[in-house]
Amino acid sequence: MLANLLVGLATMVLCLIMQALLVSLAVRFYARRKHLVVGGSFAATMFLLCAVMLLLVLGNALQIGIWAGVFMLLEEFNTFSVAVYHSAVNFATLGYGDIVMSEQHRLLGPLEAVNGVLMIGVSTAVVMWALQDAMQGAVAEQN
Repeated sequence: MLANLLVGLATMVLCLIMQALLVSLAVRFYARRKHLVVGGSFAATMFLLCAVMLLLVLGNALQIGIWAGVFMLLEEFNTFSVAVYHSAVNFATLGYGDIVMSEQHRLLGPLEAVNGVLMIGVSTAVVMWALQDAMQGAVAEQN
């Protein structure tokens, strides 16, 4: 159990680093194109918000891949596609239960779910920040 906890925590730290890098990239991307919001069209604003969201979703998808890779290294699954599916179910906290890990590594599922909740929450916060900033820019432009 301790080994699984250490593997899970190390994977969570790796995912946090990746998420932080993509959040930084998304915020810079938004900041460099903020002029599209202030004085820009609705379509330009939507493009910018969608691009920020897609960068963050890409980060979540990469984290699912990292967890799937860990599952493959632990020889939990025979194919990467099954490992990715199981990882996505855990990360999104769906909990279908149609594919279950061995008792030896079962603790990693809940750890990935905690990781997913946190990282999806971070993504949501950044998208909400960009949306609020865009709305404030639009309102300021009207005044």
